[in-house]
Amino acid sequence: MQAVAIIGAGEIGGALAHVLARRDVVGEIRLIDESGRVAAGKALDIAQAAPVELFATQTSGSTDISTSAGAAIVVIADRMGGGEWSGEDGLMLVRRLVQMASGAILLCAGASQRELVERGVRELGIARTRLFGSAPEALVAAARAIVALETQGSPRDVALSLLGVPPTHIVLPWDDATIGGFAATRALEEPARRRIDARLPALWPPGPYALAAAASKVIEAMAGGSRQRATCFVAPDDAAGRRMRAAALPVRLGPSGIAGVVLPSLNVHDRVALDNAMLL
Repeated sequence: MQAVAIIGAGEIGGALAHVLARRDVVGEIRLIDESGRVAAGKALDIAQAAPVELFATQTSGSTDISTSAGAAIVVIADRMGGGEWSGEDGLMLVRRLVQMASGAILLCAGASQRELVERGVRELGIARTRLFGSAPEALVAAARAIVALETQGSPRDVALSLLGVPPTHIVLPWDDATIGGFAATRALEEPARRRIDARLPALWPPGPYALAAAASKVIEAMAGGSRQRATCFVAPDDAAGRRMRAAALPVRLGPSGIAGVVLPSLNVHDRVALDNAMLL
């Protein structure tokens, strides 16, 4: 089975290591953080929980980023006491990872890493299928929860997509959403849909556990344990002739990363809103 390296043993990285281990979809998890013995301590704690929670995933901790070499997937999370990898520090880290784990998929798990995805593809020349972010999937889960509350139902019955650049440019295509297999526009009146749209910006950024759960779902899909689609930060395709921003888009995932972008049916209003969100 595949090995996954997690760079950063902060709240997101530590939670992701535990959630991913419990799902038992990868063979090995390497938790890496340059701050003392934090990564080793958290990895040991997870390993000791294995007999109780009945999973077999091997976990280890290290302070050496070079131990990410050979991993099929490298997750860029958050440093212990230093927050999410982003900005120039994040870009330097991505450059180092490309050299050490040249064949790996790079997954950004943090809510503030949209620009890191964009810059890594545009400035470092990484394929947009191999560098992307999982945080928008946590926002989709939150949106499903508030729709379920509005209809007094279960989030499992809600299917919807979110697109754009959160928190200020979020597009929820209601024409494509369903609740219990029925069109959401039938189950929710216009005032209710407007209330939900107005609440979405306040749901960003998601918390560490939600971000970890979203990243774990994406990794599981790539590892072959799930065929679910996910919403991810995807870098723009500059070959189209327009400079655009990385944005949240629904994607199909496979062993090589993003297998394809799957846009829902958009009406004219939603299409214009998405274009405006993505334009530089």
